[in-house]
Amino acid sequence: MKTRSHWRARLRYEFDKSMAGGAIALIGWLALISLVVIVLAGIFLAVTGIAPEGGEPVGFLEGVWESLMRTMDAGTMGGDMGWGFRMVSLVVTVIGIFVFSALIGVISSGLEDKLSELRKGRSRVLETDHTIILNWSPSIFDVINELVIANQSRRKPRIVIMADKDKVEMEDEIATKVEDLKNTRIICRSGDPTDLYDLDIVNAQTSRSIIVLSPEGEDADSRVVKSVLALVNDPKRRIEPYKIAAEIRDGRNAEVARIVGGHELQLVLADDLISRIVVHTSRQSGLSAVYSELLDFDGCEIYTLEQPELTGKPFGAAVMSYENCSLIGICDASGAVILNPPPARVFEQGDRAIIIAEDDASIRIWNGNLEIAKETIRPAAKRERQPERTLVLGWNRRGPIIASELARYVAPGSHLTIAANSAAFDRDVGNLDIDPTVMTVECRVVDTSDRTSLDALAIPSFDHVLVLGYSDDLSAQGADTRTLITLLQLRRIAERSGKRVSVVSEMIDIRNRQLAEVTRADDFVVSNKLVSLMLAQASENEFMAAIFNELLDEKGSEIYMRPVTDYVSINQQVNFFTISLAALRRGEIAIGYRRQREDDADARKLGGVTVNPLRSERITYSARDMVIVLAAD
Repeated sequence: MKTRSHWRARLRYEFDKSMAGGAIALIGWLALISLVVIVLAGIFLAVTGIAPEGGEPVGFLEGVWESLMRTMDAGTMGGDMGWGFRMVSLVVTVIGIFVFSALIGVISSGLEDKLSELRKGRSRVLETDHTIILNWSPSIFDVINELVIANQSRRKPRIVIMADKDKVEMEDEIATKVEDLKNTRIICRSGDPTDLYDLDIVNAQTSRSIIVLSPEGEDADSRVVKSVLALVNDPKRRIEPYKIAAEIRDGRNAEVARIVGGHELQLVLADDLISRIVVHTSRQSGLSAVYSELLDFDGCEIYTLEQPELTGKPFGAAVMSYENCSLIGICDASGAVILNPPPARVFEQGDRAIIIAEDDASIRIWNGNLEIAKETIRPAAKRERQPERTLVLGWNRRGPIIASELARYVAPGSHLTIAANSAAFDRDVGNLDIDPTVMTVECRVVDTSDRTSLDALAIPSFDHVLVLGYSDDLSAQGADTRTLITLLQLRRIAERSGKRVSVVSEMIDIRNRQLAEVTRADDFVVSNKLVSLMLAQASENEFMAAIFNELLDEKGSEIYMRPVTDYVSINQQVNFFTISLAALRRGEIAIGYRRQREDDADARKLGGVTVNPLRSERITYSARDMVIVLAAD
């Protein structure tokens, strides 16, 4: 009895194991049942000699065939004659109906499970030369838009997205917020970008580049670092280095990320990038348009490529060798980026030229006549820096970086007033480490959207006003709404005082910039948009992060806007070759101009900013116009 019970348990266990095989195992069992029934029916007909009425007895094979036909089609027995044969056919047909009904159910369930699995986005991607985006954030739509523009010249471009989010939801959001994908196809997959098994789904081994976004939620930087670690240290990774661009919010995590990613990683420090651009733009209205133009694929871009024609030529002469491009620096054989090097620095074998151009195909040496009007070039004059009074309205995690960055540029004796009512505001300001002989800092807790509180700050007395969003305490839309209210109040204060107030504002969402235009602020720095542009550019150009680190570092050469009258006389038309030579004599590189004319549609575009103009074109400038230069000071 005990042995029989043991065998029953063993058989039940083996059956349960086979059922774990899913639909294939079920189909196998149904096929086995059908085979047993058909063979038994064939043997029974052959042994008993039962045959249709008026027919001859059937053999084993014929009996098997007759049983098979009745198993597959219940209507086959409709013409059977003879009760003995009918009874055998009935038994076989009933069993066949059961087996095939179960088979249809199993196949239907299996297909449904497979479709459900496909909807979950868990199948492996078999693309090659594709761009991978890991994690999901509000920046992803701008990144996709920029990659779509960059991909127009490529054949069958693909963007593969993996995030811990439902595949269908991702596809629906992209379809809603990205208007035109042109020739690019988007492939979404659900998974954990920090998991080695899930990363295998996106097939990083054959990818063109990888973008790691900072995800929404807590501990975002840790997830980014872990994703980079999983990519770089995957046992199945390719031998060739990856091209990874990753976003890090907190600069304190940058060193760990660089250790993990090594030479394969370009790091975009989101808060640091935004803070520096906010500071530069606050002191020189219009600079955000310059940075946007340099980062946007739909316009002039920065290229890093070898130019054999420049080998042996001094940098100063090389700058004057292009008519439709702007040479701004050198990337040497070791990969070090040098912006605005000394004019006597000679191009060596293996050096790459860092060039602003509309397209890499348009980069070529100019063989025409320079036609420089040397008589219009003015001598360099020493610039005296004066103490500045700056007001910051609002606060977020980028506030301390902005305050510290301001202290690097202002003249000694400057003053900074910070007014906000954020939760962490007092603590952050108290922790600022700023030399009081350079810039004193005053903290005032006020409601920055209240008119009475703003009037008490004597806003017209400040040289510069920065409006930051409360992005740490509110959603993107909520923070931008508070910013818009503050900007409207500032506009009314400026109108009533009759004085011009220089206002630069940080916006979170690009969609709110058009609404903010009615406030007549001098400039807007759109946080998410700039980070997206930088990540997209870094995924295409492996030197882009290093180039912008140099551009935004006070120790190197930076972008400035200076009066055109400092460089040339405006009593006649001059071409940009002339302005370029005037800038070179000052140790600077002219990369564009800003024309401020209300009746000129081209001048109103991008705030009148033109980057990389045609250098042979003659233009009449006014005293209000500015030259955009790359200079050490």
